[in-house]
Amino acid sequence: MFEKVIGHSKIKKQLENSIRNNSILHSYLFIGEEGIGKKMLAKELAKAILCTSKDNKPCDICKSCVEFNSDNNANFQIINTEGTSIKIDQIRVMQSKIAEKPINSDHKVYIINDSELMTVEAQNCLLKTLEEPPQYITIILVTSNENKILTTIKSRCTKIYFNLLSEDEIKLVLNKLNIENINDSYLQACGGSVKKAILLKEKSEEYEQIDKIFDIIYKDNLVTFINNANVLYENKEDIYDILDYLNIILDNKAKEELNPVKYVNCIFIVEEVKKRLRANSNYDMCIDYLLINMWKELNSEGNSRN
Repeated sequence: MFEKVIGHSKIKKQLENSIRNNSILHSYLFIGEEGIGKKMLAKELAKAILCTSKDNKPCDICKSCVEFNSDNNANFQIINTEGTSIKIDQIRVMQSKIAEKPINSDHKVYIINDSELMTVEAQNCLLKTLEEPPQYITIILVTSNENKILTTIKSRCTKIYFNLLSEDEIKLVLNKLNIENINDSYLQACGGSVKKAILLKEKSEEYEQIDKIFDIIYKDNLVTFINNANVLYENKEDIYDILDYLNIILDNKAKEELNPVKYVNCIFIVEEVKKRLRANSNYDMCIDYLLINMWKELNSEGNSRN
């Protein structure tokens, strides 16, 4: 039923059973990291709910499915942010639409994407609908941060927690998107998120330069090494992702060594740089500290940490 969505087999089975048993609930809260398929599954669930076929939902043939696939189904809508938030006026418009009975269907489905970005006023407004939903409505809230959702909202939704995707599942999704040649370090760096994997691939040149750092760190003197590490100085906005990637490389190298201490010590250095950056220390000086100490650690005869 949900073949288009990679992973999340238990959740898909649970929802498939609800469709088959005609036991779909009025409100769900899909919870999990960004880029793991929550919104995609919410859309596929909506299409299945609205499908008018008696079997094989969603059928992709009935009028409802055809309209859904062309983004023209009057019984379905996704609420997205306007600017940086979802505002009370958006929820009020949604409520006015919900009050209208479905057209040529027994159901209506609304998805509120990035629902943690609803203002408090918007959430309190939504509460009225969640407390007394029309029989034909299903509302799916999608969030990557349930802590920003009011307790009163969460208590009225069935919460479904999504796990991170495995590296093999990430590969499957990327292959479907015709994104290939993702190395193991990239897959680890994406942390189970397809969205992050795509972002990493879009910045592949920068990450390839991080890989190359380890090609020269043993070959060149400190000055040459620093001069070849411009990627760290020039990517301030992405520095935490880059440092996480650097730690993955260090961790992998530590696993390959009989004496991994020097790489473990470099991970400590990276973590110290993160602390300094979060404390608003001078950016270039933090990168200087990182490169100098990492070079010294990996080129010193002794590998003990001071």
